[in-house]
Amino acid sequence: MRDAVARARDWAGAEEHFVITLADESYPRSLLEIADPPAVLYAHGRVELLQRPALAIVSGLALGIDAAAHRGGLSGAGSTIAVLGTGVDVVYPSRNAELASEIARRGLLVSEFALGTPAIAHNFPRRNRLISGLARGCLIVEAAIASGSLITARSAADQGRDVFAIPGSIHSPLSKGCHALIKSGAKLVESADDVLAELAGFQPTARASTLVSVPGADTGLLAVMGHDPVDVDSLCARSGLSPEEVSSQLLRLELDGRVTVLPGGLYQRLEKAHRG
Repeated sequence: MRDAVARARDWAGAEEHFVITLADESYPRSLLEIADPPAVLYAHGRVELLQRPALAIVSGLALGIDAAAHRGGLSGAGSTIAVLGTGVDVVYPSRNAELASEIARRGLLVSEFALGTPAIAHNFPRRNRLISGLARGCLIVEAAIASGSLITARSAADQGRDVFAIPGSIHSPLSKGCHALIKSGAKLVESADDVLAELAGFQPTARASTLVSVPGADTGLLAVMGHDPVDVDSLCARSGLSPEEVSSQLLRLELDGRVTVLPGGLYQRLEKAHRG
């Protein structure tokens, strides 16, 4: 125990490293509203973000949508918080090391687990209550029926947070969790404006609507998709983009109704309906 305390003290002596207790003014007020707030938080980065309005896009530094959500937050006027299921000094998965470094510099990494805590399966569901607890609402983009995303959604509902879900193809197993949430009362989301209309404390910006940020019909990722089903690896090869960048663009295109998800991790371009 003495070694752990000494290690935390030494770690907190570095720039932008913080050990925050329940007695500190910087402790996030939103976590004081949940049933079991952690006694200690370890934070690396812009600790003031803990006091700002936030939306959880099920954001724990995982690959895929989580990483895309973090990159989107970093590219906007706000920022992003990654709530870790490991010690704040441990990057998991290791492929996200560069993203974690960028979040520590321009956003915030936070964890309730002691420094050096490795990736342990049962810590991740426990971590999810902090993701929802720090946020005004929780947006589920994709979720299988048995997934960590649904654990976060249940935590959000238990904590009195708004739950939002994006519908998808009835053939995709990754849409079934979202559809179940919508049937249970989650708010159906088709654009960013649907979320902004429900949550107080957020100001719309020029990038708030997904309709603004999605590339046109013949540019960006759509230009290389074609009209046949295609997987992420093929899109990476055609576009020269990273898997995270492709996933981010696919998410925006799906929100705008330009792309649909098919079984087997395939995506297909849709013709956009005329808007009169």
